[in-house]
Amino acid sequence: MSEVTALRRGDDIAQILDMLVRADGSYSHSYLAQASQDARSRDGLGLPDLADAAYYLCLLHGRHPGVIDHAATRSVDNAARRWLIEAADAFARERAYLTQVTVAAGPAPSTAGQSSCETIVSQQRHALDMLAQSDRRGCAMGAAIALVLDWRAVRKLLDIAALRAGIEPVPCSLPDHRATLDVARAIGGDPAVDRAIQFGMRQLLAQHRGLWDVLEARAAIRRQQQD
Repeated sequence: MSEVTALRRGDDIAQILDMLVRADGSYSHSYLAQASQDARSRDGLGLPDLADAAYYLCLLHGRHPGVIDHAATRSVDNAARRWLIEAADAFARERAYLTQVTVAAGPAPSTAGQSSCETIVSQQRHALDMLAQSDRRGCAMGAAIALVLDWRAVRKLLDIAALRAGIEPVPCSLPDHRATLDVARAIGGDPAVDRAIQFGMRQLLAQHRGLWDVLEARAAIRRQQQD
């Protein structure tokens, strides 16, 4: 990630964040590519795999208050106030949708190492809570911005799980990519704040990638059990 930042040193914070989410966000992880493949493919994800993903996503992001809610209590930037209100309201709807998909898809499939996986994701949740409650100016906003930008990739997986489970996906009303980067640009500009925003984004993206690593490993274990 530092290489991405170094390459774009002359850009403003919004351009750097855009590069970071494209390079290190969920879209670039192989697990999301698997989710997009046909369920009949040997390499694709079936409903049990998608139920597993929904369950662990619910464990990570299904409780209130979440990353955006915490960030809203920490931000002192007037330029971010409206965006935070809109993002928090929209993510409350995303949380409800996540719960609906999780219930419809069914319980997480039994997989070796279940307890340790739940412990790992619970630790990730705690790490995100601490990140979003940081007193370092810009850090919590960086995490909130990263969640909104990266959620589009997460949403793609959730919508696939919803369709496989027989329910109709609902529209996502989170602030769009451009509006979110505009907020980053509005609150950035100070080198210390820009560094904190980048740190918050990097940490959240790392937690998401860690979750996909866990889910990918669990899917591989189940395939081995079936062979």
